[in-house]
Amino acid sequence: MVTTSTSDSSSRWIHRIATITTSTRETIRINYIDSASSSSVDRKGVILLIHGFPQTSHQFRHVISPLSNAGYRVVVPDYRGAGQSSKPASGYEKIQMAEDLHILLHTHLAIKEKVHIIGHDIGGMIAYAYASKYPERVASLIWGECPLPGTSTYENVKSSPDVFHFVFHRVLDLPEALIAGRERIYLKHFFDKQVYNTAAITSEDLDIYAEAYAQPGAIRAGLEVYRAFEKDACDNTESVKKNGKMNVPTLGMVAKEFLLAPHVESMLEEMCEGAEVLQVEGSGHYIAEENPEGFVDGVLEFVGRHGA
Repeated sequence: MVTTSTSDSSSRWIHRIATITTSTRETIRINYIDSASSSSVDRKGVILLIHGFPQTSHQFRHVISPLSNAGYRVVVPDYRGAGQSSKPASGYEKIQMAEDLHILLHTHLAIKEKVHIIGHDIGGMIAYAYASKYPERVASLIWGECPLPGTSTYENVKSSPDVFHFVFHRVLDLPEALIAGRERIYLKHFFDKQVYNTAAITSEDLDIYAEAYAQPGAIRAGLEVYRAFEKDACDNTESVKKNGKMNVPTLGMVAKEFLLAPHVESMLEEMCEGAEVLQVEGSGHYIAEENPEGFVDGVLEFVGRHGA
């Protein structure tokens, strides 16, 4: 059910709210952008872009139109707990967050074809879970900028000072109390620490993210995403044990100037068959914002070879 709809005639973006019902009979609202390709006749496929923390669908503002203009329908949700989507008390395991988006695409939007799944940071974890659970519905997978739970990289870095928030966010109640009213300060810490192109995320962009996470329940939901990591690790290792390594065409997209760059190849080899790696120049952690041209070029080259 669509309850709101606005459009931007210059970019063909449509902003909507979908009300979906999950396999556990939970009803939630998912906010999403739907950008039609420039030609319905020559449309090349569907791309799903999944954002990370502490961001929302706003993360992809520079890349939606270029991907759409290249002939793709681009769907960009706020995942469960973020942006204008519902912020329920539970359901932050990445396999459940992947189900949310699968229902959005294939039930609510009635998309029949295979979809190109692209995820960054937390979105990368969701993208991997999506392709693990629904490989028959995935044309290609691009994920990165995250130590995937269940991998050796995750185990090696999860307690290091560089990712202090992995531990901090798992503490119950205290983080919410300390962050409340200081959302802008807290979010700015991550951008200042992890950005390479310092002009990429403006004060206005930071305000948008801070306002999103200052909403009732938003920080709590953002932390629950991290509190589910150990369950995610079990789900991912069990999937490999049961089904073997990911066999969907996979690209690991990583920023050259971020700390995960040296680890992405071994992480992919651990979880995926025949995966490729792309290091994006001139970018820290936030590739789609810091080097949108490099992001778009990498996406179009890879998905162009793996059409639905």
